[in-house]
Amino acid sequence: MEAAATSDTESDSSSDDLSWGEADIHPSLLERVDEEKCRSIRKQYRQLIYSVQQNRDDIVNTASDSLTEALEEANVLFDAVSRTREAALDAQFLVLASDLGKEKAKQLNSDMNFFNQVAFCDFLFIFVGLNWMEDDGRDPLNNCDDNIAFSFWETVQKEATSWMLQAETFHFLFGSFKPESAARKPRLDHRRKVQKMEENGDMPTKLRKLDLSGNQEATEKEVERILGLLQTYFRKYPDTPVSYFEFVIDPHSFSRTVENIFYVSFIIRDGFARIRLDQDRLPILEPININLAGEGNDPSFHSRKQGVISLSLQDWKNIVATFEISEAMITNSY
Repeated sequence: MEAAATSDTESDSSSDDLSWGEADIHPSLLERVDEEKCRSIRKQYRQLIYSVQQNRDDIVNTASDSLTEALEEANVLFDAVSRTREAALDAQFLVLASDLGKEKAKQLNSDMNFFNQVAFCDFLFIFVGLNWMEDDGRDPLNNCDDNIAFSFWETVQKEATSWMLQAETFHFLFGSFKPESAARKPRLDHRRKVQKMEENGDMPTKLRKLDLSGNQEATEKEVERILGLLQTYFRKYPDTPVSYFEFVIDPHSFSRTVENIFYVSFIIRDGFARIRLDQDRLPILEPININLAGEGNDPSFHSRKQGVISLSLQDWKNIVATFEISEAMITNSY
């Protein structure tokens, strides 16, 4: 399940906040992306694309395996791809390779359907038992009599008739084509039909009004309740940020945990708290200075960034076991 959270952070503390490249948090939250390795992969992809573009004519016009070798090299590089930037370069190379493959296919020899008359005649002679190819330079057409020719065509005719489809015989239609006007069905009165349905109680229940405000009000109340719990913690421990996972995780309910992440995202979006990474690269929640709360609408003072948190059922179990969470900080309201 996924929930989006937005936070307003000061521009001079961007090094501590969630950056755009760190928005996709790994479930373990312990490993960092090897930037040098990713940079090397991108460099190799660009060199491969440049090399294929420079040798485009040779790849298309010759019978070499350059395109196959380039695809194999791209497959080796793709095994180490873990981010979108490198995957985009792989997709760019695949588009280039598909274009080259299409051009190369157009230049293939298309004479596969060429009909060889001499070979076909030789095959017919062998089929009917007149293998005159073994004779010393004699022309079979000049040394055959009428009986041999008749036998030849009779054998061919018997074999051909077994593969020929015969046309279906025509059956005459016996009967009269005199047109007869169909009996006209009586038209039913729609109003009488509706009245009859109402009398029998067959009419469906009519929807008078669709009220969608109830769900919105329930969401607002739950967000306000969770905000009150968070502010109570901040008043009790003003100098201690709260762990994001310890605050939103319910060790007894995965669905309740997802709901908590959803509600906390509204608190962060509205500027009542902010989320950042601590020195251990773990997300924490911090209160925002009350004096700066009124300046939250000033785009020059705060920079808004967005992150996506992905949480699966196995991730939830691992977090509960790792942080040893036994009780939920956000208690149920029901």
